[in-house]
Amino acid sequence: MNDYSKKFLPKKSRGLPGWYNRVVQLAELADYGPAKGTMIFRPYGYAIWELIQKEIDSQIKEKGVENAYFPMFIPESLLAKEKKHVEGFSPELAVVTIGGGEELKERLVVRPTSETIMYEAYAKWVQSWRDLPILINQWNNVVRWEKRTYLFLRTSEFLWQEGHTAHATHDEAWEMTRWAMNMYTQVYRDIFAIPGYVGRKSESEKFAGADVTLTYESLMPEGKALQSCTSHDLGQNFSKVFDIKFQNRAGETEYVWQTSWGLSTRSIGALIMIHGDDAGLRLPPKLAPVQVIILPVDTDSEKLIGFSKEILLKLESRGVRAKIDCLEGERLGFRINKWELKGVPLRIEVGEDELRDKTVTAVRRDSGEKIKIADLSQISRVLEEIQESLLTEASELLNKRTLGVEKYSEFKQIMESRDKGFISAWWCEDSNCEAKIKEETKATIRCLPMDASKDGGSCIYCNKQASYKWLFAQAY
Repeated sequence: MNDYSKKFLPKKSRGLPGWYNRVVQLAELADYGPAKGTMIFRPYGYAIWELIQKEIDSQIKEKGVENAYFPMFIPESLLAKEKKHVEGFSPELAVVTIGGGEELKERLVVRPTSETIMYEAYAKWVQSWRDLPILINQWNNVVRWEKRTYLFLRTSEFLWQEGHTAHATHDEAWEMTRWAMNMYTQVYRDIFAIPGYVGRKSESEKFAGADVTLTYESLMPEGKALQSCTSHDLGQNFSKVFDIKFQNRAGETEYVWQTSWGLSTRSIGALIMIHGDDAGLRLPPKLAPVQVIILPVDTDSEKLIGFSKEILLKLESRGVRAKIDCLEGERLGFRINKWELKGVPLRIEVGEDELRDKTVTAVRRDSGEKIKIADLSQISRVLEEIQESLLTEASELLNKRTLGVEKYSEFKQIMESRDKGFISAWWCEDSNCEAKIKEETKATIRCLPMDASKDGGSCIYCNKQASYKWLFAQAY
């Protein structure tokens, strides 16, 4: 353990919550806002979000979805139109009652999600089949008044993207619902290096107002599950309420079929927890604002700084995000510890030996391995290896902590243990069993995996006939 971490950072291996809050602040990802439950994104943390945005936004546009922006203030009457929707969000709503020093005639809800305000506009824009599909995404903030807040994971205000589409047929809507989840799955695995399970939420856990909710469930180090993103088949639930209808090619009037899907800055919380270690962050190269940090051993040596600048230019010409840290007054050990804590994937140390031999000494953040590199073109390959290594490590943990269970006594024992995780078990799909399991074990049904086979067995709780094995876990 380095001096920097000893002084400031608790060990992750001794307790995740204390480590997590400190590493977020020490790595300069975020800080607490002045209002309860709010969070300030510092530049380093926001840079990670920008890289996530860049990846998702390019895929969204390639699909033909366009970006737009809708107001954050929603008249309460709009939110109340869809009964299940408003019931689902009522406990979390922030409501504006006074504006310009006067009491408002109609209260305004601060956007918890945008279905209602967007669909009121869709109703005006759609008359004919020629107006479909509507494919719109927006990057925005939302407000949900969380009682228990946690930096990145649960804050009263957070950032996300939310896609909202309207289609002439259910087949088109379902294809979009599946496309969004497939896109998120690829982003989580290939960009975040975070494995997970894709599946359908139970009726009680699905999005308020949806027919079907698809989810990506990932495993955190404490053995708890995180709902990392969702994609919803909204059916015609909102279109009938908001009167979004069109004249089809046969001249008949129909209601549109809709979807919504989103991924938020909660994803950064998962990134921190899954890959971090006792010394701080470990960022996968594809999401690291700085992929390579270059450290001259002697910050007073013009020759070493000059050689460091040569290395920097060569790396940047190859598309590597690199930076030199030659800040005066900081010894080499302190600078090493600082960038270890910030999770930079690869560190290059430049001393007299490197200057003489025209080589670099690189140190991998994921494994601590030291590598002598003569050809800087090798750096990109090393970064790819680090990316793959982090995914492999997280996948091994997920596989190890996913257990098949047949007896409820074993189910309860696992959920009480330190080695808990996902449990695959038969469930009869009765909401009473679901509620009892949650009450007795704090475990919720996370999803029915998309690849689940309909075999048949006995429900883990009541022993009635069940068609599928569902995934259970305690949740953040």
